[in-house]
Amino acid sequence: MTPTQAPPTHTVPAHRRGAWVWPLLLALTFATAVGAWLQWTDEQEREDERSTLIADVLSLESRMAVWLGEEDTAIKAIAQHLPAVPSNETLLREPDVAHGLRRLWISVTVVDRDNNLSAHLVTPLPGGGQLIVRFAPSTLLRQTVPWWLSRKYHVQLMDDYGQRIAATDDALPQPGHQSYRVSLDVPMQETYLELTTREVRKAWWRTLPLALMLVFVALSAAASWTLRRQMQEVNSAEHRWRTEAAWRRAIEDSLTVGLRGRDMEGRLVHVNRAFCDLVGLSPEQLLGKLPPMPYWLPDAMEDSMQRHLRNMAGEAPREGYETQWLHSNGSTMDVMMLEAPLIDAQGVQIGWMGSVVDITGRKRSQERERRQLETLGNQARLTTLGEVASALAHQLNQPLAAVASYNAGVLRSLKGQGFQDAVVLQALEREGEQIAAAGRVVQRIRAFLTRRSPQPEPIAVTTLVQRALDLLKHDFQQQAVIVTVRETPGLMRVMADPVLIEQVLINLLRNSMDSLAGQAAPRIHIAASTAGTRFVRVEVDVSGTGLQGLGIDALASPFHTTKPDGMGMGLSICRTIIEAHHGALEAGVSDLGGARLSFTLPVVPLTQESA
Repeated sequence: MTPTQAPPTHTVPAHRRGAWVWPLLLALTFATAVGAWLQWTDEQEREDERSTLIADVLSLESRMAVWLGEEDTAIKAIAQHLPAVPSNETLLREPDVAHGLRRLWISVTVVDRDNNLSAHLVTPLPGGGQLIVRFAPSTLLRQTVPWWLSRKYHVQLMDDYGQRIAATDDALPQPGHQSYRVSLDVPMQETYLELTTREVRKAWWRTLPLALMLVFVALSAAASWTLRRQMQEVNSAEHRWRTEAAWRRAIEDSLTVGLRGRDMEGRLVHVNRAFCDLVGLSPEQLLGKLPPMPYWLPDAMEDSMQRHLRNMAGEAPREGYETQWLHSNGSTMDVMMLEAPLIDAQGVQIGWMGSVVDITGRKRSQERERRQLETLGNQARLTTLGEVASALAHQLNQPLAAVASYNAGVLRSLKGQGFQDAVVLQALEREGEQIAAAGRVVQRIRAFLTRRSPQPEPIAVTTLVQRALDLLKHDFQQQAVIVTVRETPGLMRVMADPVLIEQVLINLLRNSMDSLAGQAAPRIHIAASTAGTRFVRVEVDVSGTGLQGLGIDALASPFHTTKPDGMGMGLSICRTIIEAHHGALEAGVSDLGGARLSFTLPVVPLTQESA
């Protein structure tokens, strides 16, 4: 029998001991992934920004080229109709020249072919000279650079030496800004257009998401450290709990008192080894069971259920109560139950804890002691009864002898005087026979009380039955009892003491008549038959209520009686007489609906019968 398993000796696995570091590792992995993603995103954004910058530079360069081309066309148109050496007045009278001066031009100079002056826009004259138009680069930028582009970039014109020619504003670009320049060689030689971003992109590792991730990693590290301490405390508490549970299990298993725990619904949730041994069932067969329980007596289910409901209501006796349980092998045991409420750590009742003590041995000892005391009392009473019976037999022997002498004297006197009344003579003869029978009974009682063996002789059972019926004939008639006798043909004679067996039959018939008192149509049936090859069985069947569940041991126990004025010795003496003849006295149910008392007697051996 194995009780509920105690918590095994437990060591924390290696993977559980390091479980606290997993949140930190996952946080670091997540932070690394986010950092890589931020770096990749930053690179992509820089590439996109540079691509946009290049596109904007090329677009502005194209716009400037278009604008300068238009100015070049206008200068060429003016140069076609100017004289070879125009005067200032001539130039001022030219409407296109005046319009250009108002729009962009700073001055208009004509240089012959012998002078080689540097200019921004130059176109040849028909006479071999040149028409030179000068304009301000800053004005060029204002005319060609859109407002949104100037807010997004620093726009400036640079020469070959990196000197700034013109810019959209006076502020110089700071280091770290992206820039891109293109040459304006076609419209403007040795001049470059440069765009520089105004916004400075922070490095990806200086962004807010990365700072948040670092904070997240720090918090994860702190949480992992806290988790590590908590896991250490939990492991320590679990170790203490397992140690305490092992101690508790060892204590429970060493007890001889059964323990059972039930929840508020009556379900078994805990049993110890002693309880399992008590009912002969394993914990697997008990735990989780709801009433009716497998150890309840089948014929007492209703009482057990009522007792269970009483206990669940908290009305169990504080001093405990006794009941009977059924072992798995079918045997019945007496137990003492004590119930107490099961309270958890919060002070809430979660069930009931019961202790069970097997008191079967104690009950049997008490019953054995009671029987021993009863036997001693019966022995004392039997001894006293034997002394009284011996004294009575001694005292009755002389009066019976005197009565027999008187009867014999009267009978001889009447016959000597020639008295011829047959009825009187027959009555006197019968009286003499009964006196002789009474004397023999007294002698047999004395012999029986002095532990002398019976004096068996071959005799027919029918003869014994008839003698008993003749003696009780008057009593049967008074109570209107119908007596029938059935004998198996060819029944062998038995070896028996006629006087003692006759007294057994008389006692059984008297008890039968007493049990039929007050009943309608009382009947007694006597049957004699063979019982195997060595015995003859005599059965006395009675109509009525029967034995009410009593066996022959209870009926034949000394001083047990169901009659108000009975001594309780009749069947006990009858059983002793039958057993002295090597027979058996039995009790059962009659075919007439009442009781049946029967006894067996040994048959006469064949050798003695033939002799």
